[in-house]
Amino acid sequence: MAGNQKFPSDLFLVAGLVILTDIFVLIPELSGSFIRTALGLPLILFLPGYALIAMLFPEKSGLEGIERIALSVAMSVAVLPLIGLALNFTPWGITDIPLITTVSVFTLLMLVAAYVRRRYLPADRTFEVSFRALAHTLLSGVTGKQGSKTERNLRIVLALSFLILIGTVAYVVMVPQDRDQYTEFYILGTNGTANNYTTEYIQGESGTYFIGVTNKEHRTMDYTMEVRLENESLPLPKNLQHIRLAHNATLVEPLEITPSIEGENMKLEFLLFNETEKNIPYKDLHLWINVGEEV
Repeated sequence: MAGNQKFPSDLFLVAGLVILTDIFVLIPELSGSFIRTALGLPLILFLPGYALIAMLFPEKSGLEGIERIALSVAMSVAVLPLIGLALNFTPWGITDIPLITTVSVFTLLMLVAAYVRRRYLPADRTFEVSFRALAHTLLSGVTGKQGSKTERNLRIVLALSFLILIGTVAYVVMVPQDRDQYTEFYILGTNGTANNYTTEYIQGESGTYFIGVTNKEHRTMDYTMEVRLENESLPLPKNLQHIRLAHNATLVEPLEITPSIEGENMKLEFLLFNETEKNIPYKDLHLWINVGEEV
């Protein structure tokens, strides 16, 4: 082993960006911020490929700075579909959190492998990034007169491709995008699924439902809820009277209902109001229930 104990600054920076991105993705209070998009795009389009290239090419020789950047983008685009294909055969599927988590784990593993490979090289052969010299290297790679005309043209194309990528990322981050905004509101039966609802009661008996609310409004929302039987309000626990949810947060709580009147084919309504409209339900669900006489 060469004994190169200095932790490479480029690997440290990539690992820090991966962890910072995960923080903004996994913490509900931060997930609605535009910073999530600003960090998430490099994690998808650049960082996995850079970690993979760092592992495959730990030496100085072989790849120049601009070539590493171009290959990092290309490898990221190639790796992402393979990760998505693997996730498709798992119980989690191809959704935001599993995808970001898997990409992050892959990137960190490649960074560890790259660090180990660099440690086994002599210091004069180990690839390292001098961020001060990076811009000069890229500029000289494009405008330098060394190499053939074909090589210089290739470097120009790679540099333009990289600038286009940066411009695209900046546009997506800075320009507001139309996003679907909605709230999921649902009720589940006693077994926690969308069936086996209690619809047959004896006067004085109670039935339990599970109330579910998921906020996809891209901001923190304040909801109020009401349950009505034949247009008569039923009592609710405080945690369901007023519901405050961050973006991407989900509330699932049991609700015990005790019908107050007897009758057949009575309408049991579950009404959810948002913070802007207090009189017209934002979401509404209902069941038809029967309540018989007490034996």
